[in-house]
Amino acid sequence: MDRRRVRRYVVKSRLSDQDLKTVSEALQGALVDLVDLSLVAKQIHWNVVGPRFRSVHLQLDEVVDTARIHSDAVAERAATLGVPPDGRAATVASGSGIAATPSGWVKDTDAVRTLVDALGAVITRMRARVAATAEPDPVTQDILIGITADLEKHHWMFQAENA
Repeated sequence: MDRRRVRRYVVKSRLSDQDLKTVSEALQGALVDLVDLSLVAKQIHWNVVGPRFRSVHLQLDEVVDTARIHSDAVAERAATLGVPPDGRAATVASGSGIAATPSGWVKDTDAVRTLVDALGAVITRMRARVAATAEPDPVTQDILIGITADLEKHHWMFQAENA
């Protein structure tokens, strides 16, 4: 098809440039953290060992599902505002707030501790994004609040595992 005949539609936000900058940074940061959280949880899911293998293994998949669903919502919100979301591996690797994941087999208690730390890091950053988006875009803030609530529930459940 002739490229000149292809019409390009550019999505434009009704937000001011400054508000859009704030919101797009919050959404991009959330996307990066959620994509990385799904990868960390899946990596540990594949490598967890120990007496609580099954329960931790299944709980990790719940985190993966949550992170993937919310990453899609975040990316679509960014696109709705005219900001192209970036979930590429290099972007995620350079922008995530989650510490490096151990390689190889991971004892169930260490797996739980790693998820508590990873979720804690993402929640801290997510709460900052909730605060940053309050004024410029309550719709985005609402999305981030829902994500944070779900992540905090997982955080609580993993903390209870090692109590």
